[in-house]
Amino acid sequence: MSQTAPAGGLQGVAEAAKSQAPGRGLPPVHLWNPAHRGEIDIVIKRNGEWRHEGTPIGREALVRLFSTILRKDPDGFHLVTPVEKLKITVEDAPFVAVRVDRAADAEGRPILRFTTNVGDQVEAGGANAIRVEADPDTGEPRPYVHVRRGLEALIARPVFYELVEMAVERNTPEGPTLCVASGGEWFAIGPAKAHLP
Repeated sequence: MSQTAPAGGLQGVAEAAKSQAPGRGLPPVHLWNPAHRGEIDIVIKRNGEWRHEGTPIGREALVRLFSTILRKDPDGFHLVTPVEKLKITVEDAPFVAVRVDRAADAEGRPILRFTTNVGDQVEAGGANAIRVEADPDTGEPRPYVHVRRGLEALIARPVFYELVEMAVERNTPEGPTLCVASGGEWFAIGPAKAHLP
């Protein structure tokens, strides 16, 4: 039976997160299997906003801190520390890619470097694929980039417009397709003949 969040609530989770190797990169949440499991009323909205008990978490530093202990498991998304694992709700992707920069690697190949709303930077490539799905309600493209360990960022509409501008038409088994290159890989972002917003 799932338990509720510990007595410390949001503050308790924040304190536990702060204690995990501050300033030394991302904590190894994939290695932790704590005994205490429960839920906490945190929702990450489609637009990337984090809410606790219905109220936006206004402290950007706190959101960034929580994002470092976020993990995706088969049963959903959790904030994980060595002593507890608390399930949260994610409406779409946990992050939003709010910027893309174009660069080149040492061999001159294009690199697309995305920045998320929580400050992560990720280079698209073999380990961090770009994928596009059709929104089930509107049919419009919903593009994503993999950030780390199964966690993705929804690519914000203005950033997707930039990708469309960068795209080249390539012949694929699905027909002429708009694609972008990064890290030695090509990623399809939509049919060449389709109207991309």
